[in-house]
Amino acid sequence: MFSLFSRNRQRDVQNFVLNLINNRCPGRRLGGEELRLESRVNLTLVVLVVPIENGRLQVDRRVFAVSKEFSSTGTSLVLDRPQPFGEVILGFERRNSLTFVLGEARHLDPMGGGFFQMGFRLRRIVSTDEYPELESIGDHF
Repeated sequence: MFSLFSRNRQRDVQNFVLNLINNRCPGRRLGGEELRLESRVNLTLVVLVVPIENGRLQVDRRVFAVSKEFSSTGTSLVLDRPQPFGEVILGFERRNSLTFVLGEARHLDPMGGGFFQMGFRLRRIVSTDEYPELESIGDHF
């Protein structure tokens, strides 16, 4: 039996979702909290993150993250805990192989629920000749 009030519940859910999208989606934001010189693109990918300390890869500290958005010079990743990253190698799967990019951590912001958004400036593509350890890491992606 169809209840008169079930339609109102559905409308409440629809209003909530529309409000959430309108107020949180970067592509829909009017105004904004900060002035950015370039736009961002939402793109969700699994990304390998390998910290670098004193010029050496810290393979044992590698983690996987999920990308949130990209610009032409950076990306933000969602992590399940705060990480003390400075320089990193980011591994992106592309056409059945990994492309490695040297990145520099720029900010770390709590998102709630134990998740953190970390922004990286992307510096340059790196090869496995420069960091041979990346060759074996790519096999476990």
